[in-house]
Amino acid sequence: MANNLYFSRDAKLFATFKNASGTVQAAWEIPILEGFSFSQGNESSEITLSEMESSGGVSRRGRRLFNTALSPAEWSFSTYVRPFTAVTAHTGYSEGDHHAVEEVLWAQMAGADDYNTAAFRSAKFGNGAVTTTDNTDLNISFAQSNRAVLQPMDLYFVIETNASNPVVYKLEDAVVNEASVDFEVDGIATVNWSGFAKEIKDWTAKTNLSTAFTSTAAGNIHLDTDNDNAFTYDDGNAGVAAKDFAVSDTDNFIRNRLSQVSLTAADIATFPGASTNGVYNLTLTNANITISNNIEYLVPAEIGKVNIPVENVTGTRTVTGSMSCYINYNDSDNSGTSTDLFNDMKGSAALDKVVNDFQVILKLGGASGKRVEFTMADAHLEIPVHNIEDVISFDINFHGLDSIDAADEVAIAYFG
Repeated sequence: MANNLYFSRDAKLFATFKNASGTVQAAWEIPILEGFSFSQGNESSEITLSEMESSGGVSRRGRRLFNTALSPAEWSFSTYVRPFTAVTAHTGYSEGDHHAVEEVLWAQMAGADDYNTAAFRSAKFGNGAVTTTDNTDLNISFAQSNRAVLQPMDLYFVIETNASNPVVYKLEDAVVNEASVDFEVDGIATVNWSGFAKEIKDWTAKTNLSTAFTSTAAGNIHLDTDNDNAFTYDDGNAGVAAKDFAVSDTDNFIRNRLSQVSLTAADIATFPGASTNGVYNLTLTNANITISNNIEYLVPAEIGKVNIPVENVTGTRTVTGSMSCYINYNDSDNSGTSTDLFNDMKGSAALDKVVNDFQVILKLGGASGKRVEFTMADAHLEIPVHNIEDVISFDINFHGLDSIDAADEVAIAYFG
């Protein structure tokens, strides 16, 4: 009976990226943490009877229930933030270029619909670069994300508790709705991902377990039993093997305790900061940044059938977050402390501004070495709020803003 049980700790996640024509161009293994989930329910409609009593004293109180549609599948999982520098063994990558294990998730979220071996772009919208990489860093741009429908990918959860008969679930046409990064002071940097998919399908019967890859049918997958069930997507030809670069590395994790924030005001007269340079020197205790596509799924409403979700539709893109720091009081004026920021934002000049403008750079992992930087060139800060605990601190909410149509609320840079 034990062989009939499957445990979440034996799960692996693979993602296949496909272009606008539906051709799978590349695949990746994405290590995930405990607590992942995926599910798909259904919508239903109820009909009830409600009538007065008949002459015979009868009042019918019946009810009928109808399934009307499959709900969009929902999924969530967490990954560590794992930048790396490509080496010769990383086929297709230029040696020394910077990449990330979770790179495909950012690219899909940011509007990519094409992949050319080492970088993502938006072929449908002017071939704009979604990711660019070189010997300095990996840059992720949201400039191509102003589109009503994101190009979906497919996610495969392979649960290997029974090595000779793993269970495989395919999340078809999956899209990333939200990425949330928590800067917990004593933790390892993680991203919490969540999104939707058109449908969850049992792909076990379409999984080929063997050694060397041999095409069986386009759309199937192959797991290499001689290589820890390495994943290959069957494209009907030579197959598309999943990239697992840096997955087994142990030196590409980021410690949150090293994280820093750079906070610079555009209006120095109103927000003088330290020595009237507009810079505020805050030491974080924790922080968070959340990027959301606010996606909804279109589902038809034809009667007499169970409708299936059609496709995703993006909503307003939002970049929000918060940061906390201890109250730091300094007798000298304009020393750029957290108290100065509070007092300046409560000043009469600041209160006359309905929107303020700060450059906020969250440096996850510090100012040098392996790290990720989230840059909001034009962020609106809310007035710091006191948090009364053993050590009194400020909580500061911020919002990344764009120029309405430029999709430039945030830029992400990985340094491997």
